[in-house]
Amino acid sequence: MKAGSDAIGPPAVRGLRYDLQIVMALIRHARVVILPIITTVVILAIWEAGVRLFQVSPVVLPAPSAIAANLVSNFGLLMYHAGQTTSEAAIGLCLAIGIGFCGGFALAYSPMFRESTYPHMVFFQLTPKVALAPLFIMWLGVGAESRLAFTIFIAFFPILVSTAAGLTNVDESYIRFSKAITASTWQTFLHIRLPFALPTIFAGFKIGVTMSFIGIIVGEFITSQAGLGYLILFASTRAATATIFAAILVLGVIGMLFYAMVAVIEKLVLLRYGSR
Repeated sequence: MKAGSDAIGPPAVRGLRYDLQIVMALIRHARVVILPIITTVVILAIWEAGVRLFQVSPVVLPAPSAIAANLVSNFGLLMYHAGQTTSEAAIGLCLAIGIGFCGGFALAYSPMFRESTYPHMVFFQLTPKVALAPLFIMWLGVGAESRLAFTIFIAFFPILVSTAAGLTNVDESYIRFSKAITASTWQTFLHIRLPFALPTIFAGFKIGVTMSFIGIIVGEFITSQAGLGYLILFASTRAATATIFAAILVLGVIGMLFYAMVAVIEKLVLLRYGSR
């Protein structure tokens, strides 16, 4: 009887431990979603109560309920301007990724290119970007070209730096091994440098997402007749603060979707390389 209970007991205990591990993993994953939601609800509740309690003017700070009502009533207008901003930000981001990746590749593989151009890139990046915006308008006009050029100028540098750093900072033992087996430069890049650099490169892509939206919004402040940046500027001249907050909310949601898209692509790419 004792031996039978011992035989039954340990598997039951192992099963219970396995179930507890599953529950704890679900709790950890749920916290990632639940905690931000709880924090948002608390902040909005405090905001709403504070505006009502202290009778803050809606011109200064509208209540979340007023912003939500404005979002619903002006949904079509917001979506129209959001489409303009989203399309230009997407194009600017793709071009910035292409230019930044190619530039980072050149910096990593060409010491002459790195030594001759990198100090100039740093100089222009340290210059306040808004101060250079009028130059893009003078060179390219007030159309979408100037906004895209300004967006690329802002967004490509973190992508360039992260690409160069990722391709350069690879364990030398792997490089020596590739040389020992007479792998070509392209094979070394494709199978060693690039897989190791992917996390760093995608970190630059994520920064580029935020910078691309900054560039488009600044450009829309200056030259555009459409877009969320234009809508925010127009609403500020009418003291329509609720519209400004609604446009900022839509802009934040779009930016988060872009960021999530890059994160999903990163996981898929890393999964593919990890399966080799």
